[in-house]
Amino acid sequence: MTNFKDRERAEEAKFAMDEETAFRIAARRNRLLGEWAAGVMNLTPEETDAYKKAVVQADFEEAGDEDVIRKLLGDLTAAETDVSESDIRTKLEEMTIEAKRQMMGEA
Repeated sequence: MTNFKDRERAEEAKFAMDEETAFRIAARRNRLLGEWAAGVMNLTPEETDAYKKAVVQADFEEAGDEDVIRKLLGDLTAAETDVSESDIRTKLEEMTIEAKRQMMGEA
């Protein structure tokens, strides 16, 4: 019985750690996306810092990535850039890989 409880606790701890890691990767990815979009919009360094935070905050609106994509597409369209939704989705995938790479480098 003790082995079962120990294994159950270990599984719960692993699940919690996996969830935290996924959250940290998504937040880092969103900061990277914000930095990329800020560069496309030619924002100042101060505006870039604020924009990266705004992109991270946008991810809390709903589950999934659609809220972030919607924010970036709206902002990039308003700034009259030539960036499509497809470009944003591609960059999102690239930044997910980069965020994972960076997180593994810290471990």
